[in-house]
Amino acid sequence: MPLRSDSGVPRPHELSGPTTAVDTAPSRSEGPLPAAVFWDMDGTLVDTEPLWNESQRALVEQDGGTWTTQLAHSLVGQALDHGARLLQDAGVTLGVGEIIELTMTDVARAVRRSVPWRPGAREMLAALRQDEVPCALVTMSHAPLATVFAESLPAGTLEFLVTGDMVLHGKPDPEPYTTALDVMARRHVGLDSASCVAVEDSLPGLRSAAGAGLATVAIPHVMPLPADPRWEEWVTLAGRTPRHLGLVAARRSAAT
Repeated sequence: MPLRSDSGVPRPHELSGPTTAVDTAPSRSEGPLPAAVFWDMDGTLVDTEPLWNESQRALVEQDGGTWTTQLAHSLVGQALDHGARLLQDAGVTLGVGEIIELTMTDVARAVRRSVPWRPGAREMLAALRQDEVPCALVTMSHAPLATVFAESLPAGTLEFLVTGDMVLHGKPDPEPYTTALDVMARRHVGLDSASCVAVEDSLPGLRSAAGAGLATVAIPHVMPLPADPRWEEWVTLAGRTPRHLGLVAARRSAAT
């Protein structure tokens, strides 16, 4: 169970390292590095949407409901409690907590067997680790599933997790990302929040990150995403480098 702050909100799950000063020295290749990168998980780093859909569909159909593409799309990027209520509306008779527990257990079991990486995601995380750019996970999945994924990575890849069960208001509210920014700023003295980047695949996630004031990269997966000056769209992470993320932050700063 995550530790709780004085406000009663669970504290982000710390994964590595003490507080340090940000290294602002120029690196080997040209272009800026981001000060930090905040990652969505489902659909962005890992292709877990089919795993969620398989589990959710089974719950709907076993209670006599009808699984539709529209229902599947409405669940993408949402807080798990919100998604559970949508499943109840579709006919699932279980309680919200039971729905979350059952579906998350199914997905965690599958991820533990084999991480379903999105194109370029593993390579980008490795490059950011090599360049000593701090990263954190900001996901609406709950800690038990997010931890399974984090533990599959080399030590030091992610510094901490902000998960759906650690915030009062999930995406699209800015709280998950403002929480992550606050934690990262405490860990890295002198962090330039204007040079931090979030990477997302869903509209709720993009609105959350942009609402927190972050430079944001949109990588559509399940559904197309609307054009918006608050984020830049990439087709894929494949072939991208930490410098590309740094340039997104630089362009965002120049435009504001």
